[in-house]
Amino acid sequence: MTDYLENTKCAPARLGAVLVLGLGVSGKAVARYCAALVGSRVDELFIAAGARNDDSVAFVESLAGEHVNFAFGDEALEGIEEHFDVCVASPGIPFHHKLYQDALACSTELISEVEFSWRESAADSTWVAITGTNGKTTTTSCAAHVLQQAGLPANAVGNIGEVCLEAVAAGKTKIYVCEISSYQLYSTRQFAPDVAVMLNITPDHLHWHQSLEAYRDAKFKVFDNLTGVAILDATNDVVRAKVREFRQMQPDERGFAYIPMGTKAGLSGDMRAACGADNAAFVDGSRELRVAFDGVEHDLGNADDLQIKGLHNASNALVAAAVAVVLGVPDATIAQALATFPPLEHRIEPCGSVAGVACFNDSKATNVDATVKALGAFPGQDVIVLLGGDDKDTDLTDLINETHAHAVAAVLFGAGRPRFAAAFEDAATRAPQGFAILEADHMEDAFDVALEAASPGSVVLLSPACASFDEFKSFEQRGQVFKQLVAERSRSRGA
Repeated sequence: MTDYLENTKCAPARLGAVLVLGLGVSGKAVARYCAALVGSRVDELFIAAGARNDDSVAFVESLAGEHVNFAFGDEALEGIEEHFDVCVASPGIPFHHKLYQDALACSTELISEVEFSWRESAADSTWVAITGTNGKTTTTSCAAHVLQQAGLPANAVGNIGEVCLEAVAAGKTKIYVCEISSYQLYSTRQFAPDVAVMLNITPDHLHWHQSLEAYRDAKFKVFDNLTGVAILDATNDVVRAKVREFRQMQPDERGFAYIPMGTKAGLSGDMRAACGADNAAFVDGSRELRVAFDGVEHDLGNADDLQIKGLHNASNALVAAAVAVVLGVPDATIAQALATFPPLEHRIEPCGSVAGVACFNDSKATNVDATVKALGAFPGQDVIVLLGGDDKDTDLTDLINETHAHAVAAVLFGAGRPRFAAAFEDAATRAPQGFAILEADHMEDAFDVALEAASPGSVVLLSPACASFDEFKSFEQRGQVFKQLVAERSRSRGA
């Protein structure tokens, strides 16, 4: 029978033999944490360090010693006779990878760093888990901002920045607002957040999960051990199906309350009126953000007062508001905090103007759904959108329809350019009069083409609907380069 440390969620008093799989940011955090416990809670630590490079060699050699060993490569666990009590896997290693399967075979249990961190955290800590395909970082940041403005000891952790385990080890917060990916959720077992948020589910990361259904099921694991409150985006078809499933359960069978946001009709839909739900979150006809929870209706400010642009960001703010309502923050405090939350970098980020043309960096839009939402953020303005990069081969129908609806031109660039150009050509008969398709080789060329087509008062929007890896190391680098280009053109041509 396992003995647990007092005042923790369920941290074993003895971790025993520990395997760390992969040396990403979270893998390094786990390795450091467990190396410090060798001789007390950890008997042996083995690090399957992945690819050998100067950084990984230096890291493992800094920890290596008696009872701390390591190996590199996909064959790192071949010939290992030891059976590990627990393996903590890095999210970058998919379940079908040889290293993951080898670790599974030689470990009593395999868990993610988020699961490990939750177990090690204080028994009285609160965990808010935020997942979904798009909007996670904005919603996580906004929720943490609102809670902090209310004077609560809350920190944003997980994929958003600080590794969960580092925050737990530091012991400086009591409320963990955690952005959690499908990769991390796949390897959870006991993880029991107090509030679980499901934003939306659209096709993404299929190379890791191998099917949309597997991706969806990994996301839905966030509800497996929930005992508090679920908040779900009911405007999304996949998530709304989960809302229907919850509605069909008796409260004691379900084990938690839930707040559906919007309805099939959109964000203005009130699920209480639509299907008799107990709770609801929506934007009313006056664009007020409203959350009805536990018999009380909360008025949380107006969407037009938000600094973050677009209906999807009103949705993200509404979710953050619902989290704060559940955690007992007063309505006026929530409204004031939402109005002071600034746009995040690379997410419809205003980054200056060139000769009267406003420029926005939405480099984080690495899939079609994110770009579709960004396109609707500029009502009444002439938008020229930059599309392209490392193509994910997803269906482009919605992207083309929304580009036609909200933009006057699209500039296609990068590796995705040929497929995007062919798709827009096939849809040319549906294009509005005057709509233009322009092309360029690289992002810098695309920006210059867009500026030539623009006029004062219009918008140039980098929202590529593609990954960045054909030309850049990351979407962050792509966004930084775009902002540099805006600054350079602004200096030479005027703002």
